[in-house]
Amino acid sequence: MDMLSPVTILSFITTCVIIELTPGPNMAYLAILSASEGRRYGFAAVAGVALGLLVVGCAVAMGVATLISQSAPAYQLLRWGGIAYFFWLAWDGWKTSDNITAQNAQDTPKAARFFKRGLITNLLNPKAAIFYVAILPNFITASSHIQAQAIFLTALYVCVATVIHTIIVTLAGTARTFLNNPVYHRRARRILSLSLAGVAIWFAWSTGYTAP
Repeated sequence: MDMLSPVTILSFITTCVIIELTPGPNMAYLAILSASEGRRYGFAAVAGVALGLLVVGCAVAMGVATLISQSAPAYQLLRWGGIAYFFWLAWDGWKTSDNITAQNAQDTPKAARFFKRGLITNLLNPKAAIFYVAILPNFITASSHIQAQAIFLTALYVCVATVIHTIIVTLAGTARTFLNNPVYHRRARRILSLSLAGVAIWFAWSTGYTAP
């Protein structure tokens, strides 16, 4: 892209890698999901996360996220919606821990469900919008193509995030081989459900001070 120099693009990629390697809701959720359900569903969630990040990024390019970042009620509504959703995921995981059966015929609907969860988790994550609002402008060159630059950087960030999330799912999915025993699987799901609740509490704490 002729509007952005190679140095700017490289700097942006480096920033994205550092940010994505910092533990956060996406990393925790994907690791927990992959360890308890397997890589296939982890990858489905990764696709949902990527779409969610892309949608939020495009919203930033159109100025929607800027409005959210400047409106305390809008930010809080999105923030608490995300917290509630994490708690719901924890409750759902705990509830289904007593109904662990092999249902290969339902693989596709189940994958679609985790894709949707990954999508919703990021659409309800105000920190994603704040990231775009706070970070992207630092790498955009003043010109008549600001929106095009924002969309390009958004796509670049989604690519970086997806690569890192895929690696997380691949590594966390190795734990799945130890969970074939129904008893261990049930215990692991309950522990991981409690972990998701912990993620919700951490999410509530970490986003509280960023409210406008």
